[in-house]
Order: sequence, then C-alpha cells, then structure tokens
Amino acid sequence: MNTIVTQYLEAWNTTDPTARTAAIARVFTETVTYTDPLVTVTGHHELDAAIAGVQAQFPGWIFTLAGPVDAHHNQVRFTWNLGPADGPAVVVGFDVAVIDDNRITQVLGFLDKVPAGV
Repeated sequence: MNTIVTQYLEAWNTTDPTARTAAIARVFTETVTYTDPLVTVTGHHELDAAIAGVQAQFPGWIFTLAGPVDAHHNQVRFTWNLGPADGPAVVVGFDVAVIDDNRITQVLGFLDKVPAGV
C-alpha cells in the first residue's frame, strides 16, 4: 500500500500533461471516482482535469505524505500536505482510497486545514 500511495501522490505532482495521463492510467481504474469537499469526478479524464485545476491554482506547490500509511483489506488511508516545495504545508488533507487489483477505484478526500482565501 505504501507504493500505491507514493504513486498516487506522484500523479498529483506530475505537471506534464502526457506524463500525468500515463500516471493516472497506471494508478487508477478507468472508472475511478474521486470525491472531496470541492469536487466529485469519475474516470481518468475528469480526474486529470481536477488535478490540472489544482496545479493551476497552486503552481509550484507539491503534495507530500504527512505521516504513516494505514491499510487493511483493500483500503488505505493517509494524510498529505500541499505547499511550496521549499516551505511549510499550507493545505492538509486526509484521503481514503479503495484498491482493486493494485489500482485505485475510489478516493474519499477530506480537507483538514485550508487557510482562508485559498
């Protein structure tokens, strides 16, 4: 599960559209659903658009793992940080992902820290 979480964060950090499309295809099933307080998307194309939107809103910021990965059965949960590569986390979130055949089928995301105006 540590590997899939690492690959998940790498997909969110990949800014080259072609490489990001490949990362999404590698990490997520074709019918993946992603839901957080700001967006609900289904499938590779919509997830790619959501990731590109976050990257456009926060250029140069990166997602990093913010603690241990906890998993059982076919699900994993983890906390992540988002912020400048050379600075502290500005946004903190918590995701739960469901895995099927080593690919993510569903993500339920929560935002724990979102500063005003972000």
